[in-house]
Amino acid sequence: MMSGSGYTSIDNQKVSGSVPAASGSDLPPVQFAASNLQTFPPTEAKGKISGGYQPPRDADDTFLGPGGSGSPDESQNSGWFRMFTVEAYKTYFDIDTSDVLERIRESLFPFKGSFQEKTAENPDLYGPFWICTTLIFVAAAIGAFVTYLERKWHKKDWSYDINLVTWSFGLFYGYVLLVPLGLYLILKYFSAPSGLVQLWCLYGYSLFVFIPATFLSIVPLEIFRWLVVGIAGFMSATFISVNMRAHISSAGERWFFIVAGIFLLQLALAVILKLYFFTVKVSS
Repeated sequence: MMSGSGYTSIDNQKVSGSVPAASGSDLPPVQFAASNLQTFPPTEAKGKISGGYQPPRDADDTFLGPGGSGSPDESQNSGWFRMFTVEAYKTYFDIDTSDVLERIRESLFPFKGSFQEKTAENPDLYGPFWICTTLIFVAAAIGAFVTYLERKWHKKDWSYDINLVTWSFGLFYGYVLLVPLGLYLILKYFSAPSGLVQLWCLYGYSLFVFIPATFLSIVPLEIFRWLVVGIAGFMSATFISVNMRAHISSAGERWFFIVAGIFLLQLALAVILKLYFFTVKVSS
């Protein structure tokens, strides 16, 4: 039998035969490769679309009117070519609800004439798009409802006319796109250019007053309908004319005829709205 010391020597031999611990001085230094991550400064945008896209402009910087500018290093996507890109219009839909409501309130007070001044730096297309789209479907729906009530009152057959929607679509979208474009070219010809987007913005918000007017046209009184549409047309026409008067006056002696044409065209839109959507023929 081996003594306890024998066991101890065996244990010591086993321990001494194991791998010795490395000393701290023999450890190789650990090196880490440099990170390739890139840091970016914090953005100042709060809840709005941010990016390097600038509003579109035409070749002589009059596309936006006052305040419009583009990036100087834009070579391929500048001028009129930029108008045909989706990115060019993103900034015009980047607007708060409070701004849209404020501009709608401005359109209901046509004699103030401060709309162009307040929207010169940031005209939008968001409000005009939804105002025009809402008016298209409201006019078609209420026009059909008025026709239904009148024909049922006179015990006539009624069928829904789908052409009300398509005709409304062409009328309002066509008007709010083509009339400002024509005015833009006229003002440019008379050396009093205005921003095209500003004109689209102005005309788009001018249509808002027709939305409550169409609801009031449900009242089955012809004279009341003419009165409502007439007041709405007068307010809308005055809103555009007053806001454009100061700018168009720089066009020389012809400024009065331009303003008168703007006013009459807007009144004509109101008359067409009344005759096509809220005039019911019960004899057929």
